[in-house]
Amino acid sequence: MSLGLLAGSALLAPLAATGPAVAAADPYTVTALKVTVRAGDRTCAVDADVYRPAGADAAHPAPAVLTTNGFGGNKADGSTDALAKALATRGYVALAYSGLGFGRTGCPISLDDPRIDGRAAGALVDLLAGTRTADDGTRIDYVTEDGPGDPRVGMIGGSYGGAVQLATAAVDHRIDALVPLITWNDLAYSLAPDNAGRTRGAGGPLPGAYKWQWTGGFFLIGESQGLLHPHLDPSRAGGAGCLHFVARACDAKRLLDSGSYPAARTREVLAYLRGVSPVSYLSSVKAPTLLVQGEDDTLFNLNEAAATYRTLAAQGTPAKMIWQSWGHSGGMKKPAPGELSLSRGNLDTSYVGRRILAWFDRYLHRRTATATGPAFAYYRDWATASPYAASAVFPVGGSRRLYLSGDGTLVGTRREVVRGNREYRNRRTPTSHSESSLTGLLGLPDAAPYDAGGTYLDWTSKPVAGGPVDVVGAPRVTLKVSSPQAERAQRSPDAADKLVLFVKLYDLAPDGGKTLVHRLVAPARVPDVTRRFTVELPALVHRYAPGHRLRLVLAASDDAYAGNRGVKPVTVGASPSDAGVLELPVVRGVLR
Repeated sequence: MSLGLLAGSALLAPLAATGPAVAAADPYTVTALKVTVRAGDRTCAVDADVYRPAGADAAHPAPAVLTTNGFGGNKADGSTDALAKALATRGYVALAYSGLGFGRTGCPISLDDPRIDGRAAGALVDLLAGTRTADDGTRIDYVTEDGPGDPRVGMIGGSYGGAVQLATAAVDHRIDALVPLITWNDLAYSLAPDNAGRTRGAGGPLPGAYKWQWTGGFFLIGESQGLLHPHLDPSRAGGAGCLHFVARACDAKRLLDSGSYPAARTREVLAYLRGVSPVSYLSSVKAPTLLVQGEDDTLFNLNEAAATYRTLAAQGTPAKMIWQSWGHSGGMKKPAPGELSLSRGNLDTSYVGRRILAWFDRYLHRRTATATGPAFAYYRDWATASPYAASAVFPVGGSRRLYLSGDGTLVGTRREVVRGNREYRNRRTPTSHSESSLTGLLGLPDAAPYDAGGTYLDWTSKPVAGGPVDVVGAPRVTLKVSSPQAERAQRSPDAADKLVLFVKLYDLAPDGGKTLVHRLVAPARVPDVTRRFTVELPALVHRYAPGHRLRLVLAASDDAYAGNRGVKPVTVGASPSDAGVLELPVVRGVLR
């Protein structure tokens, strides 16, 4: 498999290429076009294919849908091409294009910057409007219009092809509907997550622990574009020492790689990463948005979609959210039976696919009677007959509190807390394993999660009794730790000297087997070790079956992340009046 194909499948990893569901006599024609656009400070050509459904002409126009690739892919990769075919088969004009810096499209990779990638996509909207021609003079006159120069157009795509939709809608209000799948809210959180001190967004106030494996893998994919496409447009040249990334993206990776976060430089880099992320420009997004995020995703976890959803809903932008089974993690595994597979284009036969079709039917065909489904739906791997649960509100369920006792148990009331202190020590090398991110990228097997003795603390609940316990949402842990070394280090002007810890939830089976749910971990750079702090874990959907126990782990390190510079022993104390608290979003069952 070439690196290009691998990269294309990487950001939509679980999408098995079993072939698009299109008849031999395709009910559309495909025209390849080049469209020269202005993208930031450069001009470059976008490589696109226009899928024109049979019967669409100036007298019988059809609404249009733009789609583009995940990171490392192009207009012809399995998912982008299959989506375009599936939509054209259903009567939409589909325009599939290679994103900036990928395939045969020019310009360097600019991380879906609305001022660059968003404006470039806006030029393709001009093409669909008929107010701009392709480089060969082709003019499109068969797209439904809402007014002169305003075509009826939606967008769909996954991951890198998801964020660009929000970026485009923020700068071009002609976009009528969005379906971003498995994408980010805040790249600063995605690449260096800090789950401590969050305020209903995805990112915390400090750079967290660096996801060096995920970031390094995708950086390699981006820099390898010259090998994959040896006759690249000169406009693809990057800056600041990078071959194919814009200079500021290159600077950001250089800072993260350094492991040192001096205040002024770090603020500048975090501001850049957030500036190219939806978290910074969602206030300008007015297009109705159907968010789809993956439960099996350690790159862009469910908290990212939740943050975007909350912002859009609060400002009155029509928005709904689905948590599906697959995301970036898990390598090349196939979606669960009945799940949407973008490389197959099975829109009619999957729950998520039917929701997408209804969304476009409502907002592109303007069929106001079309039902677009509940505000929130989530996939349950234990409910095979009807895997999706629906809710009119988000979040769902109630909150169940468990307390961290000094004897290593999770108890239901403060009076059950045993007084005591427990300590762990980190080492100079990582001693815990949650995942090898690149094995997920490559579809290879991974070692089981583990924690080395003495380098973590754990608290375990009583066995679940009286029926299963279903957790849906983001657990939260509030605690106070003691670490004299960390307390001295926090006076350092370098944020990297602050204490980092890793919080995670296991499921312990009666036979002793344990599962780190979706291999999710919450790194936290403790803002002040002299005060209590709260860590919000990545959201999850998980059933704790009868007889199973919940285990909360606080670890010193994780080999998928870089952090916790220096040896800093940590003590966690407990008493009935002063114990750590685990809050679980429970929709069913009772934890004792």
